[in-house]
Amino acid sequence: MPYGDLERQAVQRFAAPADLAAADCTIEEREEYEPHLAAGHPVFAGVDYARIVAAPEAEAQVILWEGGNNDFPFVRPDLLLVLVDPLRPGHETSHHPGEVVLRMADVAIIAKCDTATPEAVDQAEAAVAAVRLDLPVVRGASPVTLDDPGMVEGRRVLVVEDGPTITHGGMAFGAGFVAVRDRAAEIVDPRPGATTEIAAVYRRYPHIGPVLPAVGYGPAQRRELERTINQSDAEVVVAATPIDLAAVLKIDTPVVRARYDYADAGEPRLEGFVDAFLERVGLGGRSG
Repeated sequence: MPYGDLERQAVQRFAAPADLAAADCTIEEREEYEPHLAAGHPVFAGVDYARIVAAPEAEAQVILWEGGNNDFPFVRPDLLLVLVDPLRPGHETSHHPGEVVLRMADVAIIAKCDTATPEAVDQAEAAVAAVRLDLPVVRGASPVTLDDPGMVEGRRVLVVEDGPTITHGGMAFGAGFVAVRDRAAEIVDPRPGATTEIAAVYRRYPHIGPVLPAVGYGPAQRRELERTINQSDAEVVVAATPIDLAAVLKIDTPVVRARYDYADAGEPRLEGFVDAFLERVGLGGRSG
């Protein structure tokens, strides 16, 4: 999902962090791309969808189309997984294209079963059944880890969260807040000291809590984000955005990354569906 000169960005290939810098990717683009690069997988992006599909076909056995619920696949998938968030009840059918993807899916995954209440998880599963009674449902956890937990113990901590999750995603806080709320002496509220452009983000999304969304659609907004971080009185910054924030911004305070992953939280397991898919398409082996 590029921003900027779409003609120049018709087809993009990223294989290393340096490629992101060369393409002057926004923070939002980096949030989509960096986790895949960290796992050793090249990323193809752009707006010329036919060419975007043709390019990885020349070098890969499997193409992972990842839309982040911003779109439904522009190719016919052999296995379509949809993520359902129990912390956002009702979004299964209130947002487009979320409902479209749910109706198309082969498997629904209810994430965050380790942080959502059992009632919320049951409600999410019932919402899936109301749309697709035949759709298999997997319950998954979203474990969060800090690179250096000792750095936040008893400290004043500023939490920087994944931008889209906190803004138009409708969440008051994200993984970073969850990771530090029982460790920090204080979670520093960035709103009183927000610079002009960042303050405008808070006015547009008044549901946001005492966390800082990692917005950065252009150089000016990135500078404002950097200023807002540096003029806070936090002792430590916890970066829960999927990117290496310290590599993009000049942050004067020590930065600890909060990372989140996926883990099965019961039966059936996601691994079983992926293994069955690999067998069906003739690739065999375990998904790992």
